[in-house]
Amino acid sequence: MNYVKTAMLLAALTAIFVALGALVGGQTGMVIAFVLALGMNFFSYWNSDKMVLRMYGAHEVDERSAPEYYGIVRDLARRAGLPMPKVYIMDSPQPNAFATGRNPANAAVCASTGLLQALNRDEIAGVMAHELAHIKNHDTLTMTIAAAIGGAVSMLAQYMQFGMMFGGGHRDGNSGPGIVGSLVAIFVAPLAAMLVQMAISRSREYVADHNGAEISGMPLALASALAKIQNFARRIPNEEAEAAPATASLFIINPLSGRGMDNLFSTHPNTENRIAALEALARQMGQTSMPRGDAGGVDPQGGPWSSDPRRSSGGPWG
Repeated sequence: MNYVKTAMLLAALTAIFVALGALVGGQTGMVIAFVLALGMNFFSYWNSDKMVLRMYGAHEVDERSAPEYYGIVRDLARRAGLPMPKVYIMDSPQPNAFATGRNPANAAVCASTGLLQALNRDEIAGVMAHELAHIKNHDTLTMTIAAAIGGAVSMLAQYMQFGMMFGGGHRDGNSGPGIVGSLVAIFVAPLAAMLVQMAISRSREYVADHNGAEISGMPLALASALAKIQNFARRIPNEEAEAAPATASLFIINPLSGRGMDNLFSTHPNTENRIAALEALARQMGQTSMPRGDAGGVDPQGGPWSSDPRRSSGGPWG
């Protein structure tokens, strides 16, 4: 179903892109846009993960540069039966994280510096288990391609709006989009964002929460992490995400501040509902209380990182 969903999403976004090309340049513009869309779809399949990581200025880390954070991901990947993904850190004060890549063999996880500083070790493990669940479920293919193509559609719509502001609205034959075409573009941009975000089912977040909690064995730690991230995200802006709202669907919690219209089409379910589902899962697993303490707290479920001698040293980023 993920492959079918990806194909449908690409078809819808490609159709919008071609339609905008027709508004800009008539039949010739439509043909050019179609050819560009084909090339973009192919390029995005192979490179969209690199584009997203570069967009957020993420840098790769390893066991030497970030031993505890890297070790958490390594142990969780082993528990999930996944190949070891590449591990990245992005320099952002807003606690958040995302996963990307076209398949489990070519995947990456990325956490912000804000997340590594704000959460304790069990909560970080819960978040990274959630991201690994996305990889295992092949959600990352849909999310990364959607972000790349949706961003391109929005850029073309902005170009049309710019052209109208500087006289492009006075159409002469087929030389420009005209006032009607430009006005259509103004509404196509939020529509494209809606298609990108709504076509990626909100239910995937619930599934990733559930599967991630099973991987880590700590549903309440993930619930606590979601509450903390949501609280911080409301107060600390993510400037890169604000500039590219089509990528918001990649994150565990919506990184947008809601200052504009972007949150009208949020891909993320209500955080309180996600927490309630995790608490119900915890009761099914016989857990009734959160692991307490700082980054050196003990995992009551005895996960594979509970005996790590680095638990109380230096934080999860080394």
